[in-house]
Amino acid sequence: MKNLVIFSGAGMSAESGISTFRDSNGLWENYQIEDVATPEAWQRNPELVQRFYNERRQNIISAEPNIAHQYIADLEQYYNVQVITQNIDDLHERAGSSNVLHLHGNIRLAKSSGPSAQFTQQFYQIEGSELHLQHDKCPEGFPLRPHVVWFGEAVPAYDDAIHLLNDADIFIVIGSTLSVYPVAGLIHEIPSYCEAFYIDPKADYSRVPSQYYLIKKTASEGMKQLFEKLIKHL
Repeated sequence: MKNLVIFSGAGMSAESGISTFRDSNGLWENYQIEDVATPEAWQRNPELVQRFYNERRQNIISAEPNIAHQYIADLEQYYNVQVITQNIDDLHERAGSSNVLHLHGNIRLAKSSGPSAQFTQQFYQIEGSELHLQHDKCPEGFPLRPHVVWFGEAVPAYDDAIHLLNDADIFIVIGSTLSVYPVAGLIHEIPSYCEAFYIDPKADYSRVPSQYYLIKKTASEGMKQLFEKLIKHL
C-alpha cells in the first residue's frame, strides 16, 4: 500500500467546536497568549496557566470527532496512513486513526514542569479534565504541567515528522494556515514524486509550492471530495 501522510491544523478541530489557537485579536479563549502559552507564563502564574488548560481540556473532552477526522481514519483501509497534527486534542485518535504524531503535544497527557520538561519522553495520562498544582506531581516533586509545546520551546517531534514525510507517496495538508513555524516548513520536505493536496477555504499558492493541488473547502467538505478521489483511483 502507498504511504499517505496527513498534516492537520486548527481548522480540523474547529469543526468540532474547539477554538482555533489564535484569532484576529490575538486572544485565545479571551486570554492573552503570552499569559498562558509560554514558559515565562508558567513561571509567573502557574495557577492561571493550569486553570486555562484545565478549561481547554474539558472543552476537548466534551467535543466529538467530525466527519473529516472519520474520513482520515477510514483511509487506513486503503493506505498506510500517518497523521501529523499541530492540534493538542485527541480527536484523530478517537475517530480511529492508529498512527498520530502530535507536534505540539497532547493536552490529555501531563509531564514534569522540571528544567528538562520540554525534552522529556515521560508522560502521564490525566484522569478527567483537571491537573492540580498541589496534588499532581512527578516523582522528582515538580508539579505536572500539560504536555503542550509552548511558544519559545523546542518541537521535539519535528525530526520524526521529517522522516515520515520523506517516504510519503501522498501528502494532505488540511485546516492549517501554515503560519506557525518551524512546523509550517514541513510542507517543503516531501519527495518530488509525492502527490500533494492543500485543503483550506483560503488555500492559495502564496502558502504552498506549485506541487500542491488546492481544494478551497472546509476540512469536512474537502476531505469528502478527496476521499472519494483517493479510493476511486486505487
